[in-house]
Amino acid sequence: MKVVNSLKTLKTRDRNCRVVRRKGRVYVINKQNPRYKVRQG
Repeated sequence: MKVVNSLKTLKTRDRNCRVVRRKGRVYVINKQNPRYKVRQG
């Protein structure tokens, strides 16, 4: 899992990406391609 500065660029990278907020952190999760799993905050 990567920690990144901007999640907006990751959201547009693949159409299956979802931006989720959990416990004050922002995650991008992708069920089809787990390579795009990222965390911010």
